[in-house]
Amino acid sequence: MTRGVDGPWSDTGRGTTDWDSVRQPAQFDEWGAPTTYGSGGPRRPRGNGPSGHRSGGGRGRGLLLVIGAVVAVAVVAGVAAVRLTGRHHDHPTAASPSGSKVASGAPGGAQPSHPAVATKPVHVSLFQGDGQTYGIGMPIIAQFDKKVTDAHAFDRAVTVKVNGQPAQGAWFWVASSAGYAMEAHYRPQQYWPAHAKIEMAMPIKGVSAGKGLAFDDSLTLQINIGAAHVSTVDGSTEQMTVTSDGTQVKQFGVSLGQASTPTYLGKKIVMAKKNPQHMVSAPGESNPYSLNVPWSVRLTNSGEFVHAAAWNTGNIGNRSTSHGCTNLTVADAQWFYTFSLIGDVVTYTNTGTANTMPSWDGFGDWNVSWTDWQAGNLLKN
Repeated sequence: MTRGVDGPWSDTGRGTTDWDSVRQPAQFDEWGAPTTYGSGGPRRPRGNGPSGHRSGGGRGRGLLLVIGAVVAVAVVAGVAAVRLTGRHHDHPTAASPSGSKVASGAPGGAQPSHPAVATKPVHVSLFQGDGQTYGIGMPIIAQFDKKVTDAHAFDRAVTVKVNGQPAQGAWFWVASSAGYAMEAHYRPQQYWPAHAKIEMAMPIKGVSAGKGLAFDDSLTLQINIGAAHVSTVDGSTEQMTVTSDGTQVKQFGVSLGQASTPTYLGKKIVMAKKNPQHMVSAPGESNPYSLNVPWSVRLTNSGEFVHAAAWNTGNIGNRSTSHGCTNLTVADAQWFYTFSLIGDVVTYTNTGTANTMPSWDGFGDWNVSWTDWQAGNLLKN
C-alpha cells in the first residue's frame, strides 16, 4: 500500500477516518472557536456649516436701501471669491477617513475625478480560541475565506508578543486542508517558551490583501503555553521517552509502521485527541475493518496516531508491525492521551524510512528550516 494525500490512513491500514474529529472534535479534541473582535468603521469628521447673521433694527427706508446695496455687492464679491478658491477659508473641507479626496465646493455637486476602486472583502478567522492552553509547538493559525495575493501589508500590521516582548517569529502561507481558501501559520525560530503568555494583535480591517482585495475584520488573540511536553520515539529501540519541562516522566514500548508502511520521521505536533477514534480500512484492503480505537492522539492529517492497540500487545516494544501509527498498550495510551496538550511535540527517529513528515500534512511546521520559513512560502513576507 502506498502513502497518499487524498485520504487519511488508520493504524491497521491507514484508511479513511471520521473527519469530524480532525477540526471539530469534542472537549479534549476541541480545536477552539475562532475569536473575532470586529469594530465599526471610523466616523467621518463633521464639517462646520456657515454661521447665520442676525440683522439689526431699521433706521428708515433710505438707510435700508443703502445697506441692502452694500450687502448685495459684498455677497456678489464673496460668491466670486468662493468660486475662485473652491472653498471657504474659515470652513475647510473635512478629510475622508480613508485619506481619499472628496468633492470641493464647486457648484453642481461635482464628483471626485478619481473615484475609489471597489475591493473584495477577505474575511479572517483564527484556529485558536482566547484563554486556551497549548503545547510549545503550536503555531498560531489564521484562516482566510479568499486567497491573499500580497502579504506585505498584513505582515507589517500584525504583532505577536511573548510575555510582553516581540516574538521575532514569521508567517508561513499555505494551502488549507480545512476547507479555507488559504492559511497562514506563525511560529518563532524555536519552540514557544513553556508557561508563557502569547498575545497577538491583528488590526487589519481595511488593509490591502493584494490588488482588489482588503481584509474586512480585525482580530486579537490571547493564549497560554503549558509545560514543555516533548516526546521522542526511537524506532531502533521501539521506545517512547516523554519529558515535561526537561524532566523525564515516562518511558514505554511502542510498535511503529512496518517496512511497507513506515512511520514518518521528523517533528510532529499533537493536532487533536479523540476517545474513541473511528478508523476504517482503505478501499481494496485484503482484510477490511471498521474499528473504534480508544485513546487516539492525532499527529498527521494523513492518519498517523498514537493510540491503544490491544490486538498488537505482543509486538509493542519489540517490533514495528503497524501501518504507520504508534501502537501503545491500553494503559500507556490512556496515560499519554490524558497527559497530552494540543500543540505538544513528538519527534521520530530511526523509523526505517528517509521520508520526513511534510509541512502540509497537519502541523509539520517545525520540519521547515527557519530560512525557508521566514521567506513565507506561497507568499513573501
